[in-house]
Amino acid sequence: MFGNFLFHRIDNSQIIAFRIFFGLLMVAECWGAIATGWVKETFVEPTITFTFIGFEWTNFLLGTPMYYIFGFLGLIGLLICLGAFYRISTVIFALGWSLVYFMQKEHYNNHYYLVMLIAWFMVFIPANRYRAVDVWIWPQIRSTYTFYWTRLLFILQLLIVYTYAAVAKLYPGWMNGDFLMARYMGFGRWADKHIQWDPLTQFVQTREFAQIFSWLGFGFDLIIIPALLWKKTRVIAFFSALFFHLFNSVTLHIGIFPYFALALAVFCFPPETIRKIFFPKKSTFLPGSNEFGPRHKNQTVFTVIFFIYISWQIYLPLRHWQIPGDVLWTEEGHRLSWRMMLRTKSATTYFYVVDKSNGKRETVNLNDYLTHLQRSRITGKPDMMWQFAQYLRKEYAKKGKEIEVYTKARISINGGPYFEYTDEKADLANTKWNYFGHQEWLRQAPADYTKVAEKEKLPNRN
Repeated sequence: MFGNFLFHRIDNSQIIAFRIFFGLLMVAECWGAIATGWVKETFVEPTITFTFIGFEWTNFLLGTPMYYIFGFLGLIGLLICLGAFYRISTVIFALGWSLVYFMQKEHYNNHYYLVMLIAWFMVFIPANRYRAVDVWIWPQIRSTYTFYWTRLLFILQLLIVYTYAAVAKLYPGWMNGDFLMARYMGFGRWADKHIQWDPLTQFVQTREFAQIFSWLGFGFDLIIIPALLWKKTRVIAFFSALFFHLFNSVTLHIGIFPYFALALAVFCFPPETIRKIFFPKKSTFLPGSNEFGPRHKNQTVFTVIFFIYISWQIYLPLRHWQIPGDVLWTEEGHRLSWRMMLRTKSATTYFYVVDKSNGKRETVNLNDYLTHLQRSRITGKPDMMWQFAQYLRKEYAKKGKEIEVYTKARISINGGPYFEYTDEKADLANTKWNYFGHQEWLRQAPADYTKVAEKEKLPNRN
């Protein structure tokens, strides 16, 4: 019966409108990454990147080829927007975006992950059957309907994203404003400099301001999708989302995610509403029509796959409960879990190399191997520490030397005190990575690492 529900026919205006938004945003993201220097900083200047473990083989693409890859992906985004050669375009984009996503972790951001998931959604969703170049080339594919699963999939994914984002905020460092105080430092200085109204600029720099937006952020993530879906609160919820995402875009500088989230909101409105707004001349869909449309003979198989995917998305953010330790401290189970903008980490990390042949010990100069960004990221990320140790082992092996690699790291979370983070006696070069469990060379989290120093206002730098 649920399978019949998934394949109930609805107007396809939502997926057509989103195809256009998605394509334009991908053009902006890919070509913007080149124009702003992001590609240069991330893929051209480094000699290595910290890939997802298992994707080290992608390093052969580093350098100038990455400009062409991002330029090509932007062009493919334009084709998706136009609905041109849609099937091959979406497959190419999904594969290409997945490749560059798994190639680096220095700029890890949840919206890159969400884009990857949505890109694969687009491969299977028939969003090229109205207002598309494909319809002009092949008129027989024109259609005004789609199946309900093409809307429900987006709604459930959004519900998972926002719900887990809210749940992850339920820890002292978020709810008491520690994190946002640190993040709003730049905004506070900007307000001091450009807004000549002391009551406002002073308030922006207080803990109370950070706490207000901490609680608002938690509440927004928790209720925004249900509020958008409920007719009585939909309009208010949408304008709240508009303010929330634009404010975050200005103050937190999180790329296209705010605009991507707003584009996805089309699925929370009734299909007929989207048709009237974006395609007023489009004929109203009649459920009994015999227009061309996809035929799913294996409806039961599809329904099972649908449930498996949603179940997997529900499980991934919970997997850290199976791993000993606090995920905020260990980072184990942090990625792919919608733990968005939760904490800041400061760290001091040193690497030491010991030559096995003579026991000679030397401190590694990170400047010899890593970019400034990589040096700042590696200090508080256990998987990146381990990967760098493996890289050092291979580099020294090329010189005919067999080495051990040790690290001494101390970290601070949300401006709190520094604590010892790693076991200095653990040889990371000859330690295997535990893919699904806890890394024993990480020290246990202190009882209270969130206590911040007595500093209730941002520094005044006038």
